[in-house]
Amino acid sequence: MPDETEIKLKIRDLKAFQRVLKRLGAKPVGSATGRVHEENLIFDTPDGGLAKHGQLLRLRTETVAAPAPKKSSKTNKAKKPRKANPPTSARSSTPTRQILTFKRPTAQQAAAPTSRYPSFGSHKVRDEIEAQVTDSDNLVKIFEGLGMRGWFRYEKYRTTYQLPVTRSWARDLLIEVDETPIGTFVELEGPPAAIDRAATELGYSKRDYILTNYLALYAEDCRRKGQQPQNMLFSDKSR
Repeated sequence: MPDETEIKLKIRDLKAFQRVLKRLGAKPVGSATGRVHEENLIFDTPDGGLAKHGQLLRLRTETVAAPAPKKSSKTNKAKKPRKANPPTSARSSTPTRQILTFKRPTAQQAAAPTSRYPSFGSHKVRDEIEAQVTDSDNLVKIFEGLGMRGWFRYEKYRTTYQLPVTRSWARDLLIEVDETPIGTFVELEGPPAAIDRAATELGYSKRDYILTNYLALYAEDCRRKGQQPQNMLFSDKSR
C-alpha cells in the first residue's frame, strides 16, 4: 500500500500566492485551468469504528469547474461586491470521475499509535489506496448494507499545479490549491524534502504546517464561531 505524504498551509492572500506560483513557473494539471469541484462523502460505522482506528473511507466526485470568479472592480460602485464563496453553478453537470479512497496509519504508526492524525515528524503520512468507480449509487448501497453510512459531506474547489521539469527537486510534487467554505489552503504532496523546499519557496516555514484533515479544520472553525458542525458546504448555491 503506497504512502501519502503531505501538509496543508493556510493561504491568506490568494492573489499574492498565485503571483509566487507564476514566478516559480507552476502550471495547472488537467484541464485548461486545472480547477475541479470536489464533492466528498466520508463513511463510517455508527460507532465511528473507522475513525477510532485512524482510518478514513471517502467517496469523491470530481467535476470540471470554471475559473474562479474575479472580484468586482473597486471603481464600479453601482454593483454589489461578490460574496467570497465560489459559485457551485459554474461547473459541468457531468462528473469527470469518482474516486473511492481508503486511508489508514502506516504499519509503523499502527504499532505505536499516538495520534488520530498520524504523522512522521513535520509531515502527515498515511497508507492510501484509491480506486476509480463507475457506479457510486450502488457502491453507497453496498456500504449501507455493511452497516456504514455517509455521515459527513464536504466540498471544495481544487486547482492542481506542478513545477517545471527544470526544477528537478519537485518532480514528484503536487501543489493543490483548495478553495473551501472555511478558507483557502494549499496542500503540498510528495517527497518530504520537496515539500519542505516548496513551502520555503512559497514563503512558509515549518511552523505554518497543518497536519489535520478538513473535517478537523471544519470542526475547529465551528467551535471558534460557536456553531454546531454539520456538513462543510458552500452557502451560495445560486451562482
